[in-house]
Amino acid sequence: MRMKKSQIVMSEGSIWKNMLLFTMPIFIGQLFQQFYNTADSLIVGNYLGSKALAAVSSSGNLIFLMVGFFNGMSLGAGVVISKLFGAKDERRMKQMIYTTIALSFLIGIVLTILGRWLSPLLLVWMQTPSDVMEQSNLYFSIYFLGSLGLILYNFLSGIMRAVGDSTTPLYFLILSSLLNIALDLFFILVWKMGVDGAAWATILAQFVSAFLLLIWMQKKGASYSIELKKIRFYPGCLKEILVYGLPTGVQNSIISFANVIVQSNINAFGAMAMAGCGAYSKLEGFAFLPIMSFNMALSTFVSQNIGANQLSRCKKGANFGILCSMLSAEIVGLLFMLFARELIGLFDSNKEVIEFGAQRAWCNCGFYFLLAYSHAAAAILRGYGKPMIPMYVMLLFWCVLRVSFLMVTGYLFHDIQFVYWVYPLTWASSSIVFYFYLKQRIFALM
Repeated sequence: MRMKKSQIVMSEGSIWKNMLLFTMPIFIGQLFQQFYNTADSLIVGNYLGSKALAAVSSSGNLIFLMVGFFNGMSLGAGVVISKLFGAKDERRMKQMIYTTIALSFLIGIVLTILGRWLSPLLLVWMQTPSDVMEQSNLYFSIYFLGSLGLILYNFLSGIMRAVGDSTTPLYFLILSSLLNIALDLFFILVWKMGVDGAAWATILAQFVSAFLLLIWMQKKGASYSIELKKIRFYPGCLKEILVYGLPTGVQNSIISFANVIVQSNINAFGAMAMAGCGAYSKLEGFAFLPIMSFNMALSTFVSQNIGANQLSRCKKGANFGILCSMLSAEIVGLLFMLFARELIGLFDSNKEVIEFGAQRAWCNCGFYFLLAYSHAAAAILRGYGKPMIPMYVMLLFWCVLRVSFLMVTGYLFHDIQFVYWVYPLTWASSSIVFYFYLKQRIFALM
């Protein structure tokens, strides 16, 4: 199997070195992505005002609701490709890659239609305040036009990570991030556009990174090299992707559905609460960077080693990845707690906005190690071939328990503090279940 220097074979060599070398480009890429997401909010909040900030910053949960399910398909495909890569089955791996790309084009088109159609309905359902509704609807109506670029990039970069190359997607993501910031400034400051300018900047940057990566993957000499004429659905491949991808997609949808319920509860407290919690969410994205980076590394590491029948190596790498994810997330969380008001103030100088955002940070940030553990455990189980278990756990704790808690406390107290505390409660619950399942049903067999 032909290999590039940027590819890392996780089933060979030093565990900690390979995992860190694989994780660092993902982390840097996620960091740039978070910077350009945050740039939207910084530019909008400082130049267009608090209501525009509320419209853009509160968008994350709704976007993840629409996109999360389909990104689950990408994760499922990555697990299958990683196993075939570890098993050195190049013929079947190539068929899986072509099927995955074909699926990404189909999903991108479907998401464009669904996003444009459902966004106005979901904004009403989320109790979006009337003084924010027009700008929110405008932002989403444009944003979902870029669905194909977003999905295509995620699928292509997922393919490259599955075969051990986390570096190349980084270069295109950095380009996309810088382009997005430049377009934000141009559309809003030069052309005097509103939230529509922020939306156009984002989707144009997404398309550029996606299609440049597609062109790159046509280069010869790598295990992931493709020919456009061979992109189609191959027999049996789509079914295998769905077996792994559907549970992960449902899991993402469960989480995002519950978060949309949380957002609707926040919206009930007005535009200032939306802006403050939206600014906090942008900061929370930075805490998610080490979590998601190690998650991608863990899924790839475990699935490649399962394919190569290296079970004892799986356990060592899984424990190392869990530890790194928890420590790094908690360090970021503690820093956010210390500087909460100052960081929220970067987005909006309104004292009410700052107070809402800082209060949420003080409730949530100290518990990021629990969030990291739950996500790491889910990544390990996906790589191991048990994607249904994370789906069941997330359904029970991150959806049923989270929504039930909000319904009861919202009815009895109508205090936004209970909205904040629902996250640590559900993170702790899922982490306990994942710990005992991994210990007794997975690690005991390795």
